[in-house]
Amino acid sequence: MMLVAKTIEQAREIHKQIGGTWGLVPTMGALHEGHLSLVRRARAENEHVVVSIFVNPTQFAPGGDFNKYPRTLERDLELLEPLGVDLVFAPSVEEIYPRDFQTYVEVEEVAKPLEGEHRPGHFRGVATVVTKLFNILQPDRAYFGQKDAQQVVVIRQLVRDLNIPVEIVVGKTMREPDGLAMSSRNAYLSPEERQAASVLYRALCAAREEWLRGERDGEKLRETMRRVLAQEPRAQVEYVSAADSGTLTELNVVQDRVLLSMAVRFGMTRLIDNFLLAKQD
Repeated sequence: MMLVAKTIEQAREIHKQIGGTWGLVPTMGALHEGHLSLVRRARAENEHVVVSIFVNPTQFAPGGDFNKYPRTLERDLELLEPLGVDLVFAPSVEEIYPRDFQTYVEVEEVAKPLEGEHRPGHFRGVATVVTKLFNILQPDRAYFGQKDAQQVVVIRQLVRDLNIPVEIVVGKTMREPDGLAMSSRNAYLSPEERQAASVLYRALCAAREEWLRGERDGEKLRETMRRVLAQEPRAQVEYVSAADSGTLTELNVVQDRVLLSMAVRFGMTRLIDNFLLAKQD
């Protein structure tokens, strides 16, 4: 039977009573196949699975889309029930951030470029809520998607630096038939914007093809992505990147690994995507 906890006290008590190893899948709800694939993996690798559903206000910019972010708790619970989830933690904002809350977690260098530059304060909110979830739910493993590549780098840094005893597991990006990465924000796209949004995948594929043919000039890979994106008039590019996959610094010369990533707006909707390329030994 899947249990639902709305308070920290309830979640801790259930965890204590059940015992065993736990896998955590942190989400903001509006679940799609990307989330569900992580849940299935957590189910296979742990005795018990907990899914958190919490739209975290501290990772949204003032005037951002926090208030319109889709909240579909009943549907989410229906999707999770058949997957063998033991516990869903679905707290209120007040439960996570009580009125006198004043402690935040900052990861420094790897949180500064890319998303950090374009969404100031975002990773401060992510690092804080993830630290709280780890403390509340005490998972053995936590599951995140590769689509949020910089988030994965930030959380791995957080876990190392604060000696948090949790293994970070990364699942592959799940995609629509035309290559668009699955995202809760895709629901915001108009039909025309949705059609245009597949250009992200095409741009990443074009750069990957050049890399596979031996191109190791970082700026040429970035220019390839920009050129493909420029062919779609609805695409408003925020950034394209060919960066070191560990430090996220932009590469002039690509060695064995590179993270290709981008953020692009279509109307009011901002989408991100990436490919992690690594030379096979």
